[in-house]
Amino acid sequence: MEKFDLKDYDYEFPKELIAQTPAEKRGSSRMLVLDRKNGAIGHSVFGSIAGFFSPGDCLVINNTRVLPANIEGFSGKNNSRISILVLEHLSGNRWEVLMKNSRRVEEGDAVAFDGGITLVVKKKKGRSVEVEFNYEKEELIKKLKISGSMPLPPYIKDDLKNRIHRERYQTVYASEDGAKAAPTAGLHFTPEILSELENRGVMIAPVTLHVGIGTFASIESSDIREHRIHSETVEVSGASAKKINLARASGKKVTAVGTTSMRVLESVCGDDGAVKSFSGSTDIYIYPGHKFRAVDMLLTNFHLPKTSLLVLVSAFGGYENIKKAYAEAIREKYRLFSYGDAMLIK
Repeated sequence: MEKFDLKDYDYEFPKELIAQTPAEKRGSSRMLVLDRKNGAIGHSVFGSIAGFFSPGDCLVINNTRVLPANIEGFSGKNNSRISILVLEHLSGNRWEVLMKNSRRVEEGDAVAFDGGITLVVKKKKGRSVEVEFNYEKEELIKKLKISGSMPLPPYIKDDLKNRIHRERYQTVYASEDGAKAAPTAGLHFTPEILSELENRGVMIAPVTLHVGIGTFASIESSDIREHRIHSETVEVSGASAKKINLARASGKKVTAVGTTSMRVLESVCGDDGAVKSFSGSTDIYIYPGHKFRAVDMLLTNFHLPKTSLLVLVSAFGGYENIKKAYAEAIREKYRLFSYGDAMLIK
């Protein structure tokens, strides 16, 4: 029986299991393996992931790159400290930003940041503020890459300016600027693991979904079906679509790395599971009852309670299977969430 009550997607966990820092070495995390057909649970390490693939299988990765879009500055009016997260380009030099302490500025006020970045407040909409920067889009992005810090999830308490996050809160294959959060299942991969997969005959198909800040937001409605997901930019190349469709036509498995890759594939496939090239956006929300057409296996991390991410993996893995797997992970002291350990659902 399908579960639609938000209470069914809540669970308790020891706070010390929240991974505050990445694993000492990329690729060294533990990996819980769940067989969604019979509910069997196994334990492995991420470095052995190639052993779960066969020649001709296809691994779909999200190549979005997280912008270090957090910057701190001071209001020229009263010298108040102002912290912003640069969100979305609107037009010209105008952007939407998320501004902490937005009550400390008024429309027309200027704020100065490191690296010569300045802005003028144009329109206040609560914490969301429309601003005009002193640089055009491409130049501003270059400045952010020098002066900004990574937009880590709020449950990670480490200093945002710690340089380790510049490297480790980014996949090794990130290439397309635009994410506000990392596609965290991909953080485990190393160039060596990817090479091992390719040498095994596994096709690697990059897609793009620029992860927005709403991805990790809690569901507020008691009936999960009433939840809505914000729209995110998506890109699927013809070359990647061809690899995915070749695997499907050959009876091989398609594996989504992360819920973002899963959402891309389920957004752009037909009823037969065939994927087409696409450039646009998606607001697909996957919950129990969804008929999966394009994906055979899902590599993911462990997700926060009451989120659309947990609902998605429950829809794919089976509610009772996921409930049992999470209980096992907590019992075995797996590291949770963005910097945590992995789960392969096959």
